Amino acid sequence: MKLAVLLVLFAFSSVATGCGQTQQSPTADLPQSGPAERVTDAETKPSEMLTEVAGKAMAQSAPAKPATDDDAKPREVLNGVVGKGVAFLLEKGRDREDGSFSKQLSPAVTALCVSAMVRNGLPAGHAKVQQALKWLEGHVKPDGGIYATGSNLKNYETSVTLIAFNQCNVDGKYDLQIENATNFLKGIQWDEGEQYAEDHKFYGGTGYGKHKRPDLSNTSFFLDALQELSDDTQSNSDAKRKALVFISRCQNLPSGLNTAEFAAVASDDDAGGMIYSAAGKGETKAAATSETPKGGLRSYASMTYAGLKSYLYAGLEKDDFRVKAAMDWIRRNYDLEQNPGMGKQGLYYYYHVFARTLHTLGEPTIADSEGQSHDWRADLIKKLASEQKEDGSWINEADRWYEGDPNLVTAYSLLALSYCRDLPKKSE
Repeated sequence: MKLAVLLVLFAFSSVATGCGQTQQSPTADLPQSGPAERVTDAETKPSEMLTEVAGKAMAQSAPAKPATDDDAKPREVLNGVVGKGVAFLLEKGRDREDGSFSKQLSPAVTALCVSAMVRNGLPAGHAKVQQALKWLEGHVKPDGGIYATGSNLKNYETSVTLIAFNQCNVDGKYDLQIENATNFLKGIQWDEGEQYAEDHKFYGGTGYGKHKRPDLSNTSFFLDALQELSDDTQSNSDAKRKALVFISRCQNLPSGLNTAEFAAVASDDDAGGMIYSAAGKGETKAAATSETPKGGLRSYASMTYAGLKSYLYAGLEKDDFRVKAAMDWIRRNYDLEQNPGMGKQGLYYYYHVFARTLHTLGEPTIADSEGQSHDWRADLIKKLASEQKEDGSWINEADRWYEGDPNLVTAYSLLALSYCRDLPKKSE
């Protein structure tokens, strides 16, 4: 445990002397865009306050009386691995001039890094978090979206930045930006506003931006953003209801809700799983043999977990036939050595959505198709600990979807680990 404490303290060794101070009063408008103030090492020396913050973070993550030594060990490993990962982002991953992370890829990487650090106990008031947020503020657009100029990733970038702003929304600082971003996202969802009725295959889905065909990945990011907001307005509920229509059509499950040919001819192996998009004749990103001999489309894990999570966020119960079918596919394909159906491609995206989905389900274990019970949190902690680099980062050698970038992959890993602490309380 002493080692874990040291590592967690190291992760937070750059807190500014002003950490924990009250945020400035909320303002209706963001400050004028300009160069972010450089945060130097001299300005971010450790403080006694930091020691207290890190200690509280560990205390909150550990049970008061671990049931067994086996229960305590994963917790200790978790804290040590997280500490090294956060330290990597703070000391090696960020641009020291403006506080961004891998800005050559997308503002989304910075937003994900902010969320990864804050969800693992770093205060929103940390100087380097504030610098990253200021850089993100410079991407707020007049239409409410938060994206890079000329970007084709408007839904993705806006969704994850909205989440980061909400997690750091002290004293309502980002209330206006969150409201505008939410309206922007709902505005680019395919629905009646684009003259599409519910029977159209685009209906309810979201793509990378306006006039971009919808896909399940973007739709799941959109629902993640809506789920992040505490107020589930009628407008948000309507957006979730519409999204359910599209998500149901991405599942290899023929029904009155999905009459697509690919679902009708789905193989037993693919039944219940999800594909990338229901648009057109359907699309899957599954490796190599994407189509079955009968013309079906292969299911794969990252989209199946994304779809299941989205079902739950949209209000489906665990006994809904769509949820049960997705769970059956997951039980047949429980695996952390690969992204089932994709091999190593998209592996860390998969780890993130795997953890978030199973955390949302609220079950500490999952039984595979052979009846073997898996403590998914312990399994994931062990796997990510084994893959972490000496410098605290993670990287995927199968560099697809930017997973050769250590900042993005470290953010995915830390986000996944943040869901390995406590399960949500079950409603009574």
